[in-house]
Amino acid sequence: MNGPNENRLKQVLDQVPPGFLVDSRWLTASGVAKSSASDYHREGWLGRVARGVYRRPYPQERSTEVVEWKLAVLSAQWIMGYDFHVGGMTALSLEGHSHYLGLGRSANVYLYGDVPMWLSKLALDAHVLLRRRQLFGSNPFGIDDHDFDPAARNAPSPWNWPLRRSSPERAVLEALNELPDAESFHKVDMLFQGLASLRPRRLEDLLQACRSVKVKRLFFLFADRHRHRWLAHIDRAGIDLGKGPRMLVEGGRYAAAYQLVVPEEFAAPGSEEAADGP
Repeated sequence: MNGPNENRLKQVLDQVPPGFLVDSRWLTASGVAKSSASDYHREGWLGRVARGVYRRPYPQERSTEVVEWKLAVLSAQWIMGYDFHVGGMTALSLEGHSHYLGLGRSANVYLYGDVPMWLSKLALDAHVLLRRRQLFGSNPFGIDDHDFDPAARNAPSPWNWPLRRSSPERAVLEALNELPDAESFHKVDMLFQGLASLRPRRLEDLLQACRSVKVKRLFFLFADRHRHRWLAHIDRAGIDLGKGPRMLVEGGRYAAAYQLVVPEEFAAPGSEEAADGP
């Protein structure tokens, strides 16, 4: 490798902590041609982890076939500038509800927004699920750490960079949107038991902004089951719950208070009717 190319690579890699990832798009925007990236890979200056995705090598050799999902997400968010966040059950796990996120490669990691497609194709220590920001559109309300600057002089070590992720109040609505296909009623019900410290003002604002009638109705179904103190401080009058019944499961029962057909055990006592009639 000649001197100018080596100097250019050094300038570029100074922005990338060891072990972190970059993709071809970012390298090109940083002045590194695709052909040069291939040369750097052959020289050992960059390690290829997938087509068009490279890792800055660690100072010492390590077994790096599997990439930690958090490292991949941090790389995409803060180095390459992709606009997406961690949400749903994953964000709630990061807030201390770790028993709701599986271990190893069985774990589901929910990512919302402009996620690079290569991220879901990497050999990660978890299973990445890509989602659109359909509940709130481009509204960033309830997403934490979205203005973090890793280049700031007082920025923490890269290993302590914050993941851009949903606050618990937004995350619980994102989790509800996964019912009934990707998550279970029982799992969400167990989750609600531990959500005693949600902020009612933020919840109310998010419920007003939420575009899904299904999610808002499900929220009150589970909230009414667990009756945490914050529930009394939410004004339901300003929250549009739509009209008409919605069937979420086949063969369930109709919970009239929420106009939802749900598994029998989650239909409010005294308000059920059979899903297919009296």
